[in-house]
Amino acid sequence: MDKKITSISKNKKAYFDYDIIQSYEAWIELKWYEVKAIRAWNTNLKWSYISLLNNEAFVKWMHVWFLQNIAAKKLLEPTRDRKIFIHRKTINYLSWKIKEAWFTVIPLELYTSWNLIKLKIWLCRWRKQYDKKQVLKERTLDKEAKIMMKKYYS
Repeated sequence: MDKKITSISKNKKAYFDYDIIQSYEAWIELKWYEVKAIRAWNTNLKWSYISLLNNEAFVKWMHVWFLQNIAAKKLLEPTRDRKIFIHRKTINYLSWKIKEAWFTVIPLELYTSWNLIKLKIWLCRWRKQYDKKQVLKERTLDKEAKIMMKKYYS
């Protein structure tokens, strides 16, 4: 049986800014109005990151814009810290890697798997400016090669 996976939000800037070391899947603790807002695609992961405190993991600065029909909007925080659930061994490994130089943990994608909302997180390393220029150069060369191949074979 195939899983029905629907991507809700992606951190596209992270593909350019970071080198992927390892990827993990985590569940996220949400309130009912956040679930409704996320299923309505009202979320952004652009500046969010994962914080590891006391053997618990939290996602910070994940924006969730609430629906128009919620009465007490002033009491709700769109960027509150949300707890994520991953294995204890994974949390210990990630906290050990973060203590090393240049490593960080960021959320990459928010998606639904059947009726569950999950978060894909990365252990990654920040790219230096010259690495980013090299990546851009490689992408343009690949794009030009594809265009030339398309012209040649069509």
